[in-house]
Formats: sequence, structure tokens, C-alpha cells
Amino acid sequence: MMSRFYCKSKCMAWLSIFVFVSVSIVSLSYSVSASAAPMPPTFAPLVSKLTPAVVNINTEKYVKYRGGRGFGAPGQPGGRDPFEEFFGHFFGQYDRYSHSRQRPVKSLGSGFIISNDGYILTNNHVVEDADEIKITLSDKKVYDARLVGRDEKTDLAVLKIDADHDLPFVKLGDSSKLKVGDWLIAIGNPFGLARTVTAGIVSARGRVIGSGPYDDFIQTDASINPGNSGGPLFNVDGEVVGINTAIVASGQGIGFAIPVNMAKDLLPQLKTGKVSRGRLGVHIQEVTPELAASFGLDKKQGAVISEVVDESPAQRAGLKVGDIILAVDGKPVEEMHRLPRMIAAKKPGTKVKLKVLRLGKIKQIKVVLDDLEGGSGSEFSQSSDDQLESLGVTVRQLTPELAARQRLVLEHGVVISRINPDGRAANAGLQVGDVILMVDNYEINTVSDFKQALQKGRKLPYLRFLVQRQQSRLFVVVNRDKK
Repeated sequence: MMSRFYCKSKCMAWLSIFVFVSVSIVSLSYSVSASAAPMPPTFAPLVSKLTPAVVNINTEKYVKYRGGRGFGAPGQPGGRDPFEEFFGHFFGQYDRYSHSRQRPVKSLGSGFIISNDGYILTNNHVVEDADEIKITLSDKKVYDARLVGRDEKTDLAVLKIDADHDLPFVKLGDSSKLKVGDWLIAIGNPFGLARTVTAGIVSARGRVIGSGPYDDFIQTDASINPGNSGGPLFNVDGEVVGINTAIVASGQGIGFAIPVNMAKDLLPQLKTGKVSRGRLGVHIQEVTPELAASFGLDKKQGAVISEVVDESPAQRAGLKVGDIILAVDGKPVEEMHRLPRMIAAKKPGTKVKLKVLRLGKIKQIKVVLDDLEGGSGSEFSQSSDDQLESLGVTVRQLTPELAARQRLVLEHGVVISRINPDGRAANAGLQVGDVILMVDNYEINTVSDFKQALQKGRKLPYLRFLVQRQQSRLFVVVNRDKK
């Protein structure tokens, strides 16, 4: 009896443990599945609701060209340089030939309506220098649009169309709430294929790709292609969280979008046609682990001041070379690239409080910002901009669209978009449309690389450029001492 009872008790004990463990596993499984956001069975209802507010943007620009017998050799009778003509269109530079005629050049992009009275948000590069802008809605109606305001530094623009009825529009969300792995939906006009829908996730946040001083991109694997530029990136609540802007030529499933919070901050100014930014007046550099250790920091953070601009707010407030800016108005500067964005988001005349590490001690320094556009000295944090001006060039990132249009097998480099005909670069033989691949011995992948190479060679009398010009490569030497 005792044996039988023991066995029964033992079996009951094991059964209890089994039931307890089974219930625990089921509970744990339910908890995990309930807390994780499952893949939606379909995006169809959401897409149907959002699509009417997404628009196709068609632009037309009249560019001058030399008439004659087609594409002869540039500079010869009847000839013109098709590469230069294309970049003249794309970046707003007319060619240099006299007795020229005009021809329309068209381009496509995307945008989205943000209010029922017809305001539209898109990328600046979609509409920059356009002579005519046409908006096509989902009901096939076409409207003439006017450019209300644009901002080159963030690549944002606002358009306006006038309709005789209220227009469908989308809600702007909060991009700061995005997490890596969240679902995203992109709607746009890739390759002229109207209202194409793709879906993916947030692959990364805070990406710096060298497109400008305020890079803070959302990276996504939702397919983005030429023609998607300016289109919306939605979360699963149907809110716009990004503006699709760029892709990586050599990467599949790597696209970038401007966080919508950046656009929301600028919208009131864009609607007035003028964007003003705060200016601190310092040049900064990254705090490397070695620099952090030398300054007594326990981790890599902040931005170290390498130069203070004369007669700037920074100088007036007493900031010094070697100061490390750790926070702005209580918000931490987690890495160097955050500081320009934080300062630029403030209006001129704003008083900000900086948390600064100086000689091992924390200081609180108050600074009254002035206007970035009206200030003297170089632009905030771009210590090589004065060198760009002295060379007489403006450069932009090589994009897949530009490379494909000119049949260039290139995945990196920067393109000369404008050139001062009286500058050092032009006198050395550099031209609009040249793709800069190297400066001296430094390979150039991004605009940031190019500026850093200029900074490194700032004391050299000569700079050697390796450029791709149409289907050929050549070296061009720029003499800094000779105009």
C-alpha cells in the first residue's frame, strides 16, 4: 500500500509539475506573441485610405543649348556636351555657349498633401529650379503648383495647389517614436509607375550619409527607387514618419528617408518662404575614444570645438578651443553630428544653455544665437566650406539616378554641380559634371569625405583631383596660389 501510495503520489507530483510547466510555457508564449507586433495580414485597407493624398510631381525646366547638327564635339561648330547639358538642367546651371536655344527637360518625383487647402510636402531636389510644376492627383486631375518655400540644407520643399474643393491629406506622425524593426509603408512614383506601394521595416535610425550638414536619416528596406523622392513613408497607424529621399546605388533594400519631425520643425518657416537657423559659430570634430580618454571622459560623447569663429555668438559667450559640448538645453549631444541639427533647429535670437566640459570640469554656458545665413565666418561645423568657396565649386553626392542617366558604372564620388568660371577649379580645367573620385590620396565616397580631404590638404599649395568625365578618367591639379 505504501509503495502504491508513494508511486501514486510521485506520479501526481510529476503531473503537477508537468501541468505547471506547460501552463507557464503557454503563458510565456502568449506573453511574447502579445507583446510583439505581428505582421499585418494585409495593408490593403490602410493603403486604400492613404493613397489619395499621395501625388505625382512632374517638373519642366527650359535649358539653353547650342543649336546645330546634334551632338558634335563640345566647342566645335554644331556640337555640345550632353553630360554638361544634363547637369546644367539637374543643378540649374545654363551652359556657356552663346546663340543658344531653349529646350524643355522633364523629371518626375513624388509628394503628399498635408492639409485640405492644398499644401504639399516633397524634396527640394524634386522641384529645384523648375520652371513649371504639375501635380497629378489619384483621380487623374492635374493642377499647376507654385513653389512656396524650399530648403537646400534639409532637402525639403513645400508646394501649393488651388482646388475648388477640400483635398484628402495625411497626418504627420512622430518620427522620434520609431524603433528599429517597426513596419513601414512607402507610396510613390518610381520610374513613373504611379502610386506604387512597397513595405518594409526600420533598418536603422540616425544615419549620416554625407548629403548635408543635418543628416539624420531613417534607413529602411522598403523599396525606394528613382521617382520615389519626396514621397511619404508611413507607419502602420497611417501617419507620415519620413520623406523618402535617397538610395544606395550598390545596395539592395537600402533606402533613406528624412524624419518627419525635421519637416514639422521647418514647416512654419517653409510656408513663409524663408528658413532661418540659429548659428553658434564654431568648428567641431568627432570625439574619438582616444580624445575622450585624453579629456577625461569615460565614454565617447559630445563634440569638441576645434575653432571658434571671430565675432560669433560662441566667442561672445566665452567658448574656447578644446571645450567639449555635452548637451544643449539639457538634451545630450550623443555624437558630433547631433550638434549642428540641435543648434539649427533654434531660431536666431534664442538663448541656449550649453553643458561644456573644460579642463576636466563641467560648466554651464549661456549663448544667444544669431542668424546662420546672416552671420560672418564659415557655416557652423563645416570647417572646409571656406575652402570650397575659394576653389569656386559646389558639389553634390553622386546618386544612382545621375550615374544611370549618364551610363556611368560608379558607386561613389561627388559631382561638381556648379562652378565659378573665374575660380581656381575652373582655371585648372575642372568642369560641371565631373565626378570627383579622389583628392590627393584620399578616396571620395561622400560630400563629407570631400570636405575632410580639403581640410587635410588646406596647407598644400596644390591639390590633385582624380575625376571621371563622361567615359574617361583624368587627373586635374589645382594651384591654390593661382586664380
